Amino acid sequence: MKGAEARRLLAANLLSVFAVALTAVVPAFFWEGFTVLGTHLAWLCVCSAGVGALRVVLHLVLNPNQSPKKSSCAHKISRFLKCCIYFFMSCVLFHVIIVLYGAPLIESVTETFLFAVLLSTFTTLQCLCMLGPNVQAWIRVFSKNGATSIWESSLQITTMCSILGAWFGAFPIPLDWDRPWQVWPISCSLGATFGYVAGLIIAPLWIHWNRKQLTYKSR
Repeated sequence: MKGAEARRLLAANLLSVFAVALTAVVPAFFWEGFTVLGTHLAWLCVCSAGVGALRVVLHLVLNPNQSPKKSSCAHKISRFLKCCIYFFMSCVLFHVIIVLYGAPLIESVTETFLFAVLLSTFTTLQCLCMLGPNVQAWIRVFSKNGATSIWESSLQITTMCSILGAWFGAFPIPLDWDRPWQVWPISCSLGATFGYVAGLIIAPLWIHWNRKQLTYKSR
């Protein structure tokens, strides 16, 4: 494992953490009354757009899984369209899963879907940037010992932390504390965000601590 590659991963993850923090602070300078809790739906849109745009830019700049073969313009357009379709399908799938887990079916549809978009941004978008619309590659990466690079190990950790964070964030909702952040889907989206940020920080540390045991093989 090259030290330069690990430093690139650390820098990319820290930039992503910084981007999440900025989505909670910067809009308040241009939008009077903007707060993460008070205007939560707006924050969901800002966070999804900001984090998603940064992940795409980081992928284009760093390109960790760059292929030696040059792709044609038609292939790139086809790949981009497939990625858009996969991302939309992921949002719909997460929406359905969230409803099956107890979210309102008819009420709060907008809130549920925007939460699904946020979760897709933290998980699916990363997979699309790194692996493309290749389901077999996704299955390989998320199988046991399936990662072939530190980038894919980081992808595993951040994805799982985001999903677990969203799941743990649902626990306070039924409690009778009557707190503003218990309104759907604030605690879940905050849980997913904290899980995503935690994954971004944990991933480089875990890779550093286990660098002697990590022996990646190309597949």
